[in-house]
Amino acid sequence: MSDQVMTIREMCDAFAVTPRTLRFYEAKDLLSPVRQGQRRLYTRRDRARLKLVLRGKRFGFSLDDIRQLLDMYDLDDQHQAQLHRTIELARERLDQMHRQRDDLDAAIAELSDQISGGEQMLARLRGPSAA
Repeated sequence: MSDQVMTIREMCDAFAVTPRTLRFYEAKDLLSPVRQGQRRLYTRRDRARLKLVLRGKRFGFSLDDIRQLLDMYDLDDQHQAQLHRTIELARERLDQMHRQRDDLDAAIAELSDQISGGEQMLARLRGPSAA
């Protein structure tokens, strides 16, 4: 593996993704590997972008949001616009995750109550001799 470029196989191994995933991200203009005939060679920039794409996906960002943030990187040298937008999107996503967690906690509590109620009903139907 060269420090400058990686093959599709090396990228797949390094990032635990499939070739199909890399081609998908390429089709979505998130990666731009260098072409040598049929070969794709991924640069340092592609590796950094893939790392950010995978992190963004893990956090639940849409590919459109991720692309917007990656594209903003090239706008200015200090990356202030990118950082500001990243923080804004991250706060929105964090709020959404908190709401989802609250909904999940409520569903877990309700399901636990239903299970307890069902177990109590079974115990009553069996009568005192079943204990």
